[in-house]
Amino acid sequence: MRRPVLSTALLLLLLGGCASSPDDGASPDREADGASAGDHWRPRPGTAWQWQLSGRLDTSVDVPVYDIDGFDHPESAVAELHDDGRKVICYLSTGAWEDFRPDAEEFPRSVLGKGNGWEGERWLDIRATEVLEPLMAKRLDMCREKGFDAVEPDNMDGYKNETGFPLTADDQLRYNRLIAKLAHDRGMAVGLKNDLDQIPDLVDDFDFAVNEQCAQYGECADNKPFTDADKAVFHVEYELPTERFCADSRELRLSSMLKKYELDAWREAC
Repeated sequence: MRRPVLSTALLLLLLGGCASSPDDGASPDREADGASAGDHWRPRPGTAWQWQLSGRLDTSVDVPVYDIDGFDHPESAVAELHDDGRKVICYLSTGAWEDFRPDAEEFPRSVLGKGNGWEGERWLDIRATEVLEPLMAKRLDMCREKGFDAVEPDNMDGYKNETGFPLTADDQLRYNRLIAKLAHDRGMAVGLKNDLDQIPDLVDDFDFAVNEQCAQYGECADNKPFTDADKAVFHVEYELPTERFCADSRELRLSSMLKKYELDAWREAC
């Protein structure tokens, strides 16, 4: 799940690595670094990236991987990034309901739990796979049809939060593996979002990780199973200056950057 922040920050949009910013003068290798794992992409540690979930999409950042909102961007945006040699990750919320999505009315009230701290969002009862599997499959079909290479499923650690449901670690493992399988069945890579405690159990099921604020909370070493498996860890901090985390990120082979909470185009890379 996205990190909780102070109440004043709840007005910010947070739907949600070290690469270069558009104006930092760096120009990393633009080839999307990664191995083929069966029929899907698998990015390697240290692969530079851009994560933008709000504002007009800025395609000028000189990195090989973009992570963008799957609902908000058409097939043509993905194709433009592909034409420029980028791999493109489809951001989706798979563990929480969002009232602003076009399929919001398809979710029965029985699977909607407590708010997760973000306006218009509520935790999902991930035990109800007979309800959620077809809904998530439809969302992943959308990502595939738009041409995305991978999926970033968000809110994948509900069992550690006050969801309104008695979720267990086993419930979370089953659901996260289901989401991974749905992505792989559609030829897309899939990333594990946060959920640090379950990394040892899930590293073989996922192709990369996406982490928020592991440096701020002293947790970055917990991502080591991914880098040891030659899988990228796309990492962001929001409150620490780069001099506080970049040296450790390089040692751990994380793809780290500083972003604003609203996840617009601005970035400061390691």
